[in-house]
Amino acid sequence: MSVIEVNNLTKDYGFGRGVFDVSFHVDKGEVFGFLGPNGAGKSTTIRHLMGFSKPDSGNTQIFGKESFNRYNEILSHVGYIPGEIALPAGLTGWEFLHMMQDLQHNKNDKLLKELLELFELDPSGDTKRMSLGVKRKLAVVTAFMNDPEVLILDEPTSGLDPVMQETFIDYVRSEKKRGKTILLSSHIFSEVDATCDRIAIIKDGKIVSDFVADDLRHASRKNYRIVFDVAEQYKRFINTYASFDRLDFIEKNPADNTVVISIDDKDVNEMISALSGYSIRGFVHLKETLEDYFMKYYKEDKDFGGALNQ
Repeated sequence: MSVIEVNNLTKDYGFGRGVFDVSFHVDKGEVFGFLGPNGAGKSTTIRHLMGFSKPDSGNTQIFGKESFNRYNEILSHVGYIPGEIALPAGLTGWEFLHMMQDLQHNKNDKLLKELLELFELDPSGDTKRMSLGVKRKLAVVTAFMNDPEVLILDEPTSGLDPVMQETFIDYVRSEKKRGKTILLSSHIFSEVDATCDRIAIIKDGKIVSDFVADDLRHASRKNYRIVFDVAEQYKRFINTYASFDRLDFIEKNPADNTVVISIDDKDVNEMISALSGYSIRGFVHLKETLEDYFMKYYKEDKDFGGALNQ
């Protein structure tokens, strides 16, 4: 059963900015990864899911309820971490937490205490004087403290140190085991790969891929790098297999007599046998990572502003 739904969502801000005909769903108990660099449309989609903005067309739903018109019926059951943390002035962290408990009409001091200890957060300071990391911890604790059924997490570990990032990933995994429905928007490959059941990639406001994470991890088609001893062997291999329909050439590099091929598992033994007739220096399996797969869609883009290097 789908708990979160985005149906043909379009919000056009002009000049190619916005989201365009975006559709996906998140089933109960599933962690869904929403992957893309900054500015791709992740936060715009999430703001609509939270009911903060009205679509130009299409709709977003949580629990089968349309987000924009019925947000007041939804939000008490949703934990939310915004991509940009903006905390009210004049409050301590404790006062902010208590205010959010009152707004959500829910109070679970036992869980709150556990989260403060887990994320090593002292919320006694003034919110405006908190560092980015402390503000992010406060947002994380606020999202989880009332034990919500649904979690919508927009760049949740941005600003956290590596130890806290791992703590967060472990906690998301534990919430998944408890049956929580989680939308995780991120540009950090390791975070998405470690937690998500399904993943969508967004580029320029459009979904360009939506896939089951295990299908990528256990794909039957594999890539191999072959390095030939001499140019003659390299050329003979390419000429021989240029029209071989069970093999695809991913890369050809005559400068060092190297090819990268893609071939199905069932044909690998046959290929290894064929290579015994060549003089080669290397034959290496290249495991395709989530980052490799993602970069197929972004390989033409040169500047990510550092967004994908975190």
